Amino acid sequence: MAEATSSQPPSFQAETTPDDRTMAVLAHALQMVGGFIAPLIIFFAKRQSRFVAFHSLQALLLELVYIAISTCIVVLLIVVLMLTVVTHGVDHSTPPAAIFILFPFFWLYFMGVFIVKIVIAVVYSVKAGRGEWAEYPVLGKLARNILKIGPGGGPLA
Repeated sequence: MAEATSSQPPSFQAETTPDDRTMAVLAHALQMVGGFIAPLIIFFAKRQSRFVAFHSLQALLLELVYIAISTCIVVLLIVVLMLTVVTHGVDHSTPPAAIFILFPFFWLYFMGVFIVKIVIAVVYSVKAGRGEWAEYPVLGKLARNILKIGPGGGPLA
């Protein structure tokens, strides 16, 4: 029986040190308590390590996307509340109805995103601890392009 050969070249996997893996784990895990600050500090402190730079940049990009989307949602909430007050006048005896309508959605968004961020932080911390070049679904490719790193830490083809 003939052996099937793959047309893909063997994937490159750069070696990682225990220190690199630890710093990559910290970049993912500390984003839960330090926001974008912890991955940013790790990114600049360990910039010479492609592995740490890749993982910390992914965590940093995730936090920046979160901040941008959350800021837009908060601004939208404030605008809707102000429009409600302007159109219905200021009645000091009752709060605007928009608060009761929008607050559950606002709360669900932030709780849902918080849970998703915890799951992402745990999953990718474990993968970084194993030395894997695991990438976030959308942001991983962006991080690779920014750092000019190919799959497995090799040169970008």
